[in-house]
Amino acid sequence: MNQIKVFSPATISNVACGFDVLGFPIYSIGDEMIVKKTKKKSLIITDITGYSVPYDINKNVSTIAAKAMIESLNPNCGFDFKINKKIIPGSGIGSSGSSAAASVYAINKLLDSPLNENELISFAMRGEVVSSISEHADNVSPAILGGIVMIKSLSPLEVIKLPTPKDLYCFVINPKIEIKTSFSRKILPNKVKLKNTTKQVSTFGSFIHALHTEDYELIGRSLNDYLIEKHRKKLIPLYDEVKSIAIKQGALGCSISGSGPSIFALTKGVEKANEINRLVTELYKTSGNDFSTYVSKISEKGVSTMSN
Repeated sequence: MNQIKVFSPATISNVACGFDVLGFPIYSIGDEMIVKKTKKKSLIITDITGYSVPYDINKNVSTIAAKAMIESLNPNCGFDFKINKKIIPGSGIGSSGSSAAASVYAINKLLDSPLNENELISFAMRGEVVSSISEHADNVSPAILGGIVMIKSLSPLEVIKLPTPKDLYCFVINPKIEIKTSFSRKILPNKVKLKNTTKQVSTFGSFIHALHTEDYELIGRSLNDYLIEKHRKKLIPLYDEVKSIAIKQGALGCSISGSGPSIFALTKGVEKANEINRLVTELYKTSGNDFSTYVSKISEKGVSTMSN
């Protein structure tokens, strides 16, 4: 195989109670990428459509992750990238993670899969440094593995795939403003109250238990963020109004996706997610803010091959 086309899903990270350690992909939106082997041992981006990202291979997350991977594998070829960037950068739904996951997955397939999933995640994390100044795995891991994942450790890398209750749906609104992960980290406090940390640990533990037992009521009581949300929500238009609508319509929980500005809500069943979508769309249409919304099951499949 000399060429491959892949789809890499958008991802929701943090998931309210799991800052930097929880994430999952959604079906509804993702990046597409065509990667082709070249005789010359180099990396090149020949086409970018959709949202604007750099052609410079030292600034694009796709090729930064790919560069680290091929430096390790030293294949007897190079790679040409064509990127259809469908996830807006700085959206909070894993734009950089999707691109990084797509590139390492595609190259691995073209080289007859010498690397396992953990190794792919490690190389994809290299690309995340561009947008967030640090390596983190809560976007690239679900983009590669699919399903709800928990990052137990970065060094050594240990990622645990968790059960996904069958009736769990996700609503997402993406206001079309850009919030860089690096900036949204700078506004977070260096110290937090012990009582808030205790609450966060408690809700995180109960959320994990609720996934294993398919206890939707407990999922709802666990989707709380005592550490991050109050600081980052100030950057997001109509955040409190969106959350109020979601909770009134029976959402299990509602919070910021990643570093924002996207907001997600989890529901039991698609009907509630669709109703939240309808009402939030009405709210945002009157606000003058540009936006997109998505309703999706949590995807059990991560990055995958598409037909050319």
